[in-house]
Formats: sequence, C-alpha cells, structure tokens
Amino acid sequence: MRRNDRFKPHPLTAALLAIAAMGVHSMASADVLISEYVEGSGNNKALEFYNTGETAVSLDGYRVDFYFNGSTSSGRSIALVGEVAPGAVHVLAHESGDPALQAKANQRGSGSWYNGDDAIVLRGPSGEILDSIGQVGFDPGSAWGSGQTQTADRTLTRRASVSVGDRNPSDAFDPATGWQGYPVNTFAHLGQYGEGEPGGNDAGRRAIAEVQGAEDLSPLVNQTVTVEGIVVADFQAEGELGGFFIQAPDNETDDDPRTSEGLYVFGSGNGVDVQVGDRVRVRGLVAEYNGLTELTAPQISVLARAQSLPSMVQISLPLSAPDALERYEGMQVRFAQPLTVSEAYNLGRYGELVLSSGGRLWIPTNKVSPGEPARQLQAENDLNRIVLDDGRGGQNPDPIRYPSPELDAYRTLRVGYEVTDVQGVLHYLAGSYRIQPTQAPNFVAANPRPEAPKPIEGRLRVASFNVLNYFNGDGRGAGFPTSRGADTREEFNRQRDKIIAAILGADAHIIGLMEIENDGYGEHSAIADLVAGLNAASRSGDRYAFIDPKRERLGTDAIAVGLIYRQDIVSPHKDAAVLDGSVDPRFNDTRNRPVLAQTFRERRTGERLTVAVNHLKSKGSSCDDLGDKDMGDGQGNCNLTRVRAAQALVAWLGRDPTRSYDPDRLIIGDLNAYAKEDPINVIRASGYTDLLATFGGGDAYSYVFSGQSGYLDHGLASTSLTPQVRGATEWHINADEPRVLDYNLEFKTPRQQSMLYSAEPYRASDHDPLVIGVDLGR
Repeated sequence: MRRNDRFKPHPLTAALLAIAAMGVHSMASADVLISEYVEGSGNNKALEFYNTGETAVSLDGYRVDFYFNGSTSSGRSIALVGEVAPGAVHVLAHESGDPALQAKANQRGSGSWYNGDDAIVLRGPSGEILDSIGQVGFDPGSAWGSGQTQTADRTLTRRASVSVGDRNPSDAFDPATGWQGYPVNTFAHLGQYGEGEPGGNDAGRRAIAEVQGAEDLSPLVNQTVTVEGIVVADFQAEGELGGFFIQAPDNETDDDPRTSEGLYVFGSGNGVDVQVGDRVRVRGLVAEYNGLTELTAPQISVLARAQSLPSMVQISLPLSAPDALERYEGMQVRFAQPLTVSEAYNLGRYGELVLSSGGRLWIPTNKVSPGEPARQLQAENDLNRIVLDDGRGGQNPDPIRYPSPELDAYRTLRVGYEVTDVQGVLHYLAGSYRIQPTQAPNFVAANPRPEAPKPIEGRLRVASFNVLNYFNGDGRGAGFPTSRGADTREEFNRQRDKIIAAILGADAHIIGLMEIENDGYGEHSAIADLVAGLNAASRSGDRYAFIDPKRERLGTDAIAVGLIYRQDIVSPHKDAAVLDGSVDPRFNDTRNRPVLAQTFRERRTGERLTVAVNHLKSKGSSCDDLGDKDMGDGQGNCNLTRVRAAQALVAWLGRDPTRSYDPDRLIIGDLNAYAKEDPINVIRASGYTDLLATFGGGDAYSYVFSGQSGYLDHGLASTSLTPQVRGATEWHINADEPRVLDYNLEFKTPRQQSMLYSAEPYRASDHDPLVIGVDLGR
C-alpha cells in the first residue's frame, strides 16, 4: 500500500551514540554532533549536524560514513561542505528526496544512503570519530537490542540539555516534534487514528457528504460511522493502494456544492472483495491521513451488484482556487481537455506524472522578472497542475504502466507529450491532488526524442555539457563507491557509455564540462578517463584532449568544471586561466566552482576564441551565513553570491586573463540562474548576448525542476563575438526523460536493470547540452 509510503518512515533500530565495535572512548570531543536523523522511505532521508561550540566551524574535511547491513567497512562516504555558525545546524538531505525536505537542506547528497538498521558515523578532518548513530558491525534487523530506542515519530533529536558549549556526545535522543520546520505529520507515524485525539464514538448512519464536511478536515474525525455508496474504483489487488472508493448515487447527494460525495475506504476489513458497481455499506473509523479523509478498519457488506455508477464530474485546468478540488475528493472525475506532461521525474519511482494545460509549465524567472511578476506566474502555475498516478502503492513499480504497455529504454514518455482521456477518482496524497485512473489514458508523442541537435550553421561548434557527477573511482577499475556518482564499476560503465554517446552526438569541437570529478589531471583522473573513452569511440582522425590548468585540483569542491577539445580542429593558445577568490574577492570559491578559461586557435583560420566555463552556486544550497538568503522573489538561495560571481567574471574576462589579445569571448556553463535573473542581467549589461534568448524563439529550456522548465545552462557571447555566432540550440536528450532511464541500478528490479537501460545518450544527465555554432572571422 502507498498511503503516503514515499514519506512513511522505516523504524529506527538504533539510537546509540557509542559505537560498540570501536568503543565509546574512541570518540573525540567534538563541537559538531549529529543532532537529528530522519528516515522516510526511498530517498526521503536527512541528517542534521549541530555546532555546540562558540565559534563557526568549517566542514572542510568532515565526512559521514555509512556502514550497511552490519558491515565493518564503510559502504559510502559523503564529504560535508560549508560552514556551521555557533549554535546553528547543517542539514544534509538526499538530492532525490521530496522537494519540501530538500528545501530545508544546506547540502544534498546522492547515491545509496541508510536504512534503519545501518550505522552512521561522523568523522572530523583527521578521520576521528565525532559522533554516530547505530553500531558498526552489528545488524539488528527487526530484533532490537537493549538500549535501542524507537521514537514516536521515527525521527531522533538531542535532548534539550544539548546547547552551545556542551561537547558531550553521549546525550540520548528524544522524540522530535518536528524536523527543521518540516511538518511533523509528514514524517510522523500518525497511528490508526490519524490527526486529532484518539476517539471512537459511534456517530451512526451518515451520508458520505456528512463525513467529508465542507472544510478540509472531516467534522466526524475519530468517530465511527456507517455509510452507503457505490464502488466507483477498486484498488484492493496486490501492490495497489489497499482500498477502494465509494460515491453516493446521484439521487442521494446533498445540495451543498462544498461537500464531496466520494470517500476512500482503506483496508480489507472483514475480507470482502468488492467490485466496481457494488452498492456497499461500510462501518469504519473516520480518519484524516495527511489531508485525505478516509474510513479505516472497515466492516463491509455488499448490498447489491452491478449498479449504475454515479455521474462523473468534468473538471479542467487551470483551477479557480487552490482548494477548488476539495469538493470532489474521492469522486469520479474526467478531464475533457487535452493535457501536457510537465514532469516525468517520478514515473519510475512512484508511477506518477505531473500534467498541465496549455503546454509545459515554465520556471517563472525564465519568463518574467523576479519579484511580483515571478510570484504571480508561480501562483498561476500552481493552479495549472495535477498528478496522474497509477493506482498502485509502494515504490519502483514493475512494470511501469505509462506508456502502454510499459516503459522501457526505447519506448519512453517525455515531458511535452500530450495526454487525453484522463479519467479516474480524485485522490489526495503527499501534498497533491491526483487522479487514480479507472481507464488507461492516451499519450501522444508530441515531443519525440531528437536523434541529434537541431541543425545550426557555423564551422566551429562549442558545447556546454553537465556530466552529472562523472566519478571514475580510483581510475583503475576499483574505488567504488565514491562520494558522488556511480556506486559500482558496472554503474560507472553504464554512465560512461551514455556520456560518451551524448558528447559524440553533439558533434562539438570545444566542450565545457560541469560536474566532472575534481581529482586532478593525471592519467587516472576522471577527465583523462573521459577523453580516453571519447578517442576510443571516435572516428579515425577525431582526437580529443583536455585542458590542464596546471593545478593539482580546481578549487576545493568534489566536482569541478573542465574543458575538452578536438585537437584536429583547434589548439590551445597559451595557458588556461582560473578565476577564484584569490583573483577577485567577489568570487566566493567556497560556494561557486572556480571558472576555467582557455583561448583556442582555430587551425583552419588562425582565429582565436576564449571560452570560459562556469558552475555557480546552486539555488537549493544555503548561503544564510553569508547574509544571502532566499528573498522570496523566485531566484532561490544564494542569488547575491551568484551576482557577485557574475560581476567578477565579466571584469576578469575584460582584463584578458588568457592573454588572447582578442575580444571574442564566450561564457558557457551552468550559472544556476534562469534567463531573467540578476546574474544573467549583470552579464548582459556588460555587453554579452544571451544566445538562447536570441536563437531559442522564447521557448528555450535545458532543465525541468518541480514540473517547470527553464534554462540554467547558458551561452553568452561578447559584443565582438555576437555577429560571428550562427546559431545556438539545446539538445533535449535529458531534461524531458524519466530519471529511471539513467545508468543507475538501484530502485529497479533485476528485469528493469536491463530493459530500462541503453547506451544511447538519452538521460545521460539531468541537464540538456547546449550547442553553439560560430564562424570566426565572419
């Protein structure tokens, strides 16, 4: 059953701060401790670290080690980044968790995390143990040992006695009433009574509308009622929701348009297997489960079979108000209008899609200015979306039902597809209204996979490519898992094949990389591995090389930017240059990745072009300690940090750091700012042209986030270069594709691990590559 299964926490098997296998006295006195642990199902996991000291602590060198299934060897390690102010916390959340959970995070991590019986160890810069949860080398499973604690809501937090200056890591955990402001009822185990105080008084025979009431919550919550209705949708089969929906016949409805005539019945009760069309009498307890009114612990009687179904409600998008659908909760509904897939991110994880009307939804600041215009467009977007679910519970469904008969590596379902015949019951789950279908919807491939980028002119092609944590272990075939990217050698090979196919498919001569492992430039480095793979897969004569900035690493982050190029087309002109905080204090290189710039000489003409590749601070990370908070204007966290970096960037390039003696400059990369945001405005105001705005026809995008599209990946040309640019386009191979088609083996059944994967470029990353065509000297 799903019943908010994506947020439903697993039991915590250990709240022990001492690691028995290592001995409690091996723990160092620490200013930074683990202050809270949250585990929901899947990737809804987070850790909170508290600075008990009186001065700020840099997290450079700190790491979290995970010991899976009783192992004495760490199976995964995540390096912490940033700084924690005294008395403040640093929150690490899984990057694929619920967006509302991620919004509380200072840092995000990927890959495999923990289950309730795994040990977690916080280590300091010298590898010393600062704090821990669980016991290394011990896998308690479901048999909890003495001293282990399960809290009421399955989260753990320190006792109130832990305060600034308290460095004793042996304090016990207490049940939490919330987690960093995240609503407790999302992660709490609500028990059989749901929200409110336990009850159970018998309220007798009631109409369905009386149970639903005219407000969000039922007026009869925690009371036992008896209702009658027609079964309009049945999801009792194995793997499905674990219940069914009933609706009042048309001649038994009330006259109040605010009350729903439908109701969800959860549980098999006395074992009656109902069918659609049955008239049933149900006695059960009224509960509110995360916003859904339902009957639990039902006793079911079938009164008649094959009854006429109640009328189906016609609904459409956009909605008139945020609560416009509450009056139809649990009822049969149909969309008469065609809809568009706006997000397919969770298709493989939960079997769901986000649909909208009038085409895809757009990130507000990709279309309008930050502030009130962006807030207004966001409010409009929020009224123009509905989730299409698949009627099943749990996670990682097999088969994945959309499109029919099932998704695979070659039969995809992309953002931009049109959907008709959407019909089912209106459900509320995980903070969203959703349709649980009673018939298969029809999908139209209105946005088919592009085999190659759109044709653009220009003999010299420059690309920007996010390689999504390309980490190659130790470079010798071992060393997995690493702190990011692939967990195993097999996963890395799958990732590598996709990335190579995508880069070769873009047919570019200069490629700027983002999210390449920051492990230097030696023969076993990630960038050397990628170039070797490109050369092995290329046509004869197409030879790739990479730019070595003559540094051991490019900044301190785990990932860096990089530049590779076709040696037969261009050659480096003098040395590369790097922009970091030592060059301009406005550029905060503890948050932004340092910029790499290289001037290239076109072999055919001798013309020169300087390319600067960037990866600025993300919107989801916290810059509160810099006084750079989310201002609520649509630009997210760290906007000022990105603005200052943009100012430093244009000033630096204006000083010709690569000694090119040529004003032709191209800024590319993931600037983590959409088209209308302040950092892009800074660069444009300095004379650069936004090439996607010029050539994209107003509908350019490279990224889909929370069901909205926009471009974070930019090509910005200097004044002298702009007239030489012949075209710019994104190659939509990644952002529109379901993430389940990526290289990962986790969250897939053995059957799916093969059928959902191909070495083709689709879903090689989460960002689409950008390709720019230039005729230098034109």
